[in-house]
Amino acid sequence: MKPAFSVIFLTTLLGAGQGLFLALFTHQSYAAFGLLPMQTDAFYGNGSVLVLLFLGGGLIASFFHLGRPERAWRSATKWRTSWLSREVIALPAFMGVVFFYGVAHLVGDRHEVVTLHSGLLINLSFVLGVVGTLLAFTLFVCTGMIYACLRFLREWNSPLTVINYILLGGSSGFILAAFYSAVVAPDQADFFGNWAIIITLLAFAGRGASLVRNARLKPKSTMQTAIGIKHPYIVQRSMGSMGGSFNTREFFHGKSPAFLRAIKPAFLLLAFVLPLMLLALGMFTPALLGVAFIIQYFGLMAERWFFFAQANHPQNLYYQTIG
Repeated sequence: MKPAFSVIFLTTLLGAGQGLFLALFTHQSYAAFGLLPMQTDAFYGNGSVLVLLFLGGGLIASFFHLGRPERAWRSATKWRTSWLSREVIALPAFMGVVFFYGVAHLVGDRHEVVTLHSGLLINLSFVLGVVGTLLAFTLFVCTGMIYACLRFLREWNSPLTVINYILLGGSSGFILAAFYSAVVAPDQADFFGNWAIIITLLAFAGRGASLVRNARLKPKSTMQTAIGIKHPYIVQRSMGSMGGSFNTREFFHGKSPAFLRAIKPAFLLLAFVLPLMLLALGMFTPALLGVAFIIQYFGLMAERWFFFAQANHPQNLYYQTIG
């Protein structure tokens, strides 16, 4: 398939924002149960502002993928059958909850909603955090299922697609949280950094598993089934359109096999290996945590490009093969 950079920016920016929110609320949850010192409201509130900046950036990027942006609202009307429609609904809902979560902290609202039998006080921001967490995972699932539900694109049609969207977004968000904490609450950077290492390792394993799976896929279609002719020897001499067409442009990335072979180790190095090394070193030099996030983000952009390019549409048997 042809990678669209608007979608690459959309998915990577949203993933970082979702992961950062999950990191912030994970810390608040630990602190609520006395496992970590509770940070100031400004820590969670300003962090929420950063989350909204990433989510807003992803939302803006999505409009560049629309042929008629003024009709974008129609994309939410098929929520019963379309994962894209569900994503369109989940994103603003998540952004709304993050906004109120941030406001609750920035104005210092500690309104108690319920008191548990253990004596733990649950305030409004904690309830909003729980709802936001559910919506963050819902958004991850909706985004991943847009691609995982396509049975004819076998490289995507796997539970690993959804799992990797969650893990890659979580890794990006926790690395960003580690850097954010190193700047405003240095004594908590180790918490986020350790979780970032764990999630990045899991993401490495998940993405590696999908690469191994996809490398073992054998095409179900052949040149014969593509054009409906059973002759044992068929040689294609043209792509079916001398001047190119929508099919030749939109369902094929246009890069050479050598380019695909080169980008795979590149994104594995940038998205996983180097960030893990920098996370380990960042425990001693906090500035490296910011470098780790930037390097990984470029790696995730390359990973997302490869994710789209690796999906081989069956129609390419006819339109992209030259005898």
